Amino acid sequence: MTRSPFDTLSRRQFIAGSAFAGASLMGGGVASTGWAQDAADTVAEGFDPLRPPPEPEPPVQRNISAFRSKDWRPYFDSLRNGAVLVDIDSRALHFWSEDQSVYKLFPSSVPLSDDLTRRGRTKIIRKVDGPGWAPTPNMRKRNPEWPAYIPPGPDNPLGTHALYLSWKYYRIHGTHDTRKIGRKSSNGCIGLYNEHISELFGLTKVGTQVLLI
Repeated sequence: MTRSPFDTLSRRQFIAGSAFAGASLMGGGVASTGWAQDAADTVAEGFDPLRPPPEPEPPVQRNISAFRSKDWRPYFDSLRNGAVLVDIDSRALHFWSEDQSVYKLFPSSVPLSDDLTRRGRTKIIRKVDGPGWAPTPNMRKRNPEWPAYIPPGPDNPLGTHALYLSWKYYRIHGTHDTRKIGRKSSNGCIGLYNEHISELFGLTKVGTQVLLI
C-alpha cells in the first residue's frame, strides 16, 4: 500500500499549528512567526499530539454567567438571511432565523489571543459538508514538511462541517476535539461541537450575516 505524506509526517511536528488552524492569518499576517513553535511547546507529554490539551485557564465557571440569551436588535438592523452573533468574551454563538421562529445558542471555542482575534461584520459565503483542510501559503513556507491537504476525517481540524466567511481563512466550523469548546483554543476561527455545527449548517445559508463582538 502506498503511504500518504501524512503517514510519514511526524504528527507532533505537523500538529504544532494545525490543531488550531481554523485560520492562520488576518488580513496582513497578524499571526506571529513564532506561533507554531509556541504551540509545539504547549504539547504535553503523554497526549496524542493531534489532540494537544488546551492552554490552562481559570475554571470554566467564570464564563457561565455570560452564557445567556441575547436579543438581536442591538446588533443587527434586520434579520434578512438570518444572523449569527459570535460573542468572543462569553465564548458563545447566537443564531436567529430570518422569520424569528428559530433562536439557537451554542458554546464555542475562540481565538487563543487578542492578536489572533478579529471582530466586525462579515457573512457566510460558502458551506461545506465534510470539509478538507489545507495549510495557508505562509504555513507551508514555515513548515514545508506539512501535507498540502488533509481530507475529511478524524484528523481534520475543521470537524464535520464548515461555514466559510468573507474574511479570507476565517470559518465557523466543527471540531473533533471537544476539549476546545468553551476555551481559547483556535488560531482565529470559531469552533463548535460537531453536532452543533451540523445543526447550524442546516439553519444558515450563503448570505447569512455574521457579527463577531
